[in-house]
Amino acid sequence: MKQLILFFVVPILLSIPGAEVECSAVKTEVIQTDEKKILLNYYEETINDLKAGVDGLSEAQLQYKPSGEQWSVSQILEHIILTEKMLFGMMKEEMAKQPNPERRAEIRFSDEDIIKGMTDRSQKAKASEELEGNGAYISFEEAMEDVLEQRQLVLDYLKDISVQDLRDRVSDSPYGPMDAYQSFLFLAGHMARHTLQIEK
Repeated sequence: MKQLILFFVVPILLSIPGAEVECSAVKTEVIQTDEKKILLNYYEETINDLKAGVDGLSEAQLQYKPSGEQWSVSQILEHIILTEKMLFGMMKEEMAKQPNPERRAEIRFSDEDIIKGMTDRSQKAKASEELEGNGAYISFEEAMEDVLEQRQLVLDYLKDISVQDLRDRVSDSPYGPMDAYQSFLFLAGHMARHTLQIEK
């Protein structure tokens, strides 16, 4: 979606999908069901990994900064919440627009490319100032409560959206056109990226 990832410097490998999709009604329905399941499972996986990464951390551990320029876990969690809220708002705006399935042929990278790009920690990213955390959280329970509250808003929204509606909305990004399904993968991948940062 347009301007979606101007806030991040994350390389996504551009590739043209090599497989043609069979265009029967039955096949399409099965594919869409599977894609919805894949998307929701990825959201569940990313939130579970984050929970495991911060569970039991003390206030001192949450506030610890490895260096003056590196974020504390508390700051990372706050950044996740701020970013997810911002991205989700942008996604809903895009979904309110008219579908443009004719642009699907312009997409040159796969869903897997997005996930791989987001979780490639060898490439550093710089968040915009308004998305930087202040380290407000002193307990992991409080932080996760806010993370889960924001994530639930996204999941509730996705329950009522079909894969077709997501795929049929294509917008521009700095890496080329991407559809709304891929944008939601990007959002979940952002959490996965910072979970790796916490685990490091």
